[in-house]
Amino acid sequence: MSATHPELIGTVATAERGPSLRAMEIATAVLLMAAGGIAMADSVRVGMGWGADGPLSGTFPFWLGVILVLASLGNLVSALRMRAKPGSFATLGQLRLVATVLAPTAAYVALIPFGGIYVTSAVLIAFFMIRFGEFRWRSAVPAGLAASLLAFMTFEQWFLVPLPKGPVETFLGF
Repeated sequence: MSATHPELIGTVATAERGPSLRAMEIATAVLLMAAGGIAMADSVRVGMGWGADGPLSGTFPFWLGVILVLASLGNLVSALRMRAKPGSFATLGQLRLVATVLAPTAAYVALIPFGGIYVTSAVLIAFFMIRFGEFRWRSAVPAGLAASLLAFMTFEQWFLVPLPKGPVETFLGF
């Protein structure tokens, strides 16, 4: 088996360490409970309940927050009861692979307020094409620009939905 699948060599006896499934279940449940709590608190801040003309703007998000907290509480209880099993949620090598996609995506989100969504999207698409698709920059850059131009036309011109713009769009008069 290892001759045809070299990636499986040593996975049973000497598996690379990583976080346990139980730890990840607990962390996810706690994180989602916090998100639900934040949604509930903000919904109360903006107003929830019934107004003169129907439900206030925080009503629906409040109940979604309640559902999220309760579902996460159920997952937390289940995770706390879980027996430790051999193995891990993911190996450190697998988590590194996830980080190679997560880090540029997080940078993309952080840069949108400064560069606008269209320019940063073009850069992200070109980066991923070059880094993971092994395209040359001569094809990746035009593809990123074309995708961003198509998104601009779709949202800004056809659907009239304004998205965050940066200095390039301001310079071009949009």
